[in-house]
Amino acid sequence: MSVTVRVPAKVNVQLAVGAARPDGFHGLANVFLAVGLYDEVTVTPADELRITCSGPDAAQVPLDATNLAARAAIALAGRHGIDPRVHIHIAKDIPVAGGMAGGSADGAGALLACDALWSTGATRDELLAICAELGSDVPFSLVGGAALGVGRGEQLTPVEVGGTFHWVFAVADGGLSTPAVYREFDRLTAGTRVPEPAASGALLDALRTGDTAALAAALSNGLQPAALSLRPSLADTLAAGTTAGAAAALVSGSGPTTAFLAEDGAAARKVADALMASGTCRDARIATSPAPGASLC
Repeated sequence: MSVTVRVPAKVNVQLAVGAARPDGFHGLANVFLAVGLYDEVTVTPADELRITCSGPDAAQVPLDATNLAARAAIALAGRHGIDPRVHIHIAKDIPVAGGMAGGSADGAGALLACDALWSTGATRDELLAICAELGSDVPFSLVGGAALGVGRGEQLTPVEVGGTFHWVFAVADGGLSTPAVYREFDRLTAGTRVPEPAASGALLDALRTGDTAALAAALSNGLQPAALSLRPSLADTLAAGTTAGAAAALVSGSGPTTAFLAEDGAAARKVADALMASGTCRDARIATSPAPGASLC
């Protein structure tokens, strides 16, 4: 018997970052939007806990207990007195270390898959609590759709979305370490007053009404200056997509993937083709949003 769960990537349409807290985390107002790029996580009973991975950049995925999928299985098993002897296979399609929560998606996918395999009867609240222990982005990977995350991003409130948004994601060579990007944010903002993060009313209205032009005007990412400081070449990617007609462009999360909002599917294809021709990225992926959260296949 095996169980497979499909789980989406995300884009941060707003990422407002506060000053570092005493616990080392940063307060956030983080508007997540799930997008239609997916990993599939399959769990099968085994003699011991092990992880395998296939797909683009699979070689970059850790196959030990640091992987969030393994940690999810161990956390759920520990709560229910189960020996977590499962084979977890991750079929990757979400860019690795790309600011699109691929690792978090795998954690949420493994959690839901193990819950089904073991018939734990865990409540949604219990699963979300485990997700929050695993990482700031993991709860949203479970929930999907659109949500505002506060605290360090794990405290979610659903956000209404009134239409379909078209995206292009430019995948960069190599990754960016999220902790390193936050350290650079701290360096760049040292000695300045960092405002308390708050959700943008204009952005929430744009999502609710499905207004692409209004969303384009409201997109923001407080980590973008830090990501560009560590990877200046991303500015060329952003410029290439904008020149090709993207309604808006920004670094996705902590990067280095860059996100381009397009008016429609045809415009998205034009932007993707131009990005590939520009030589400023390794791949250009087209997707729509919102997308459902982790779900059994």
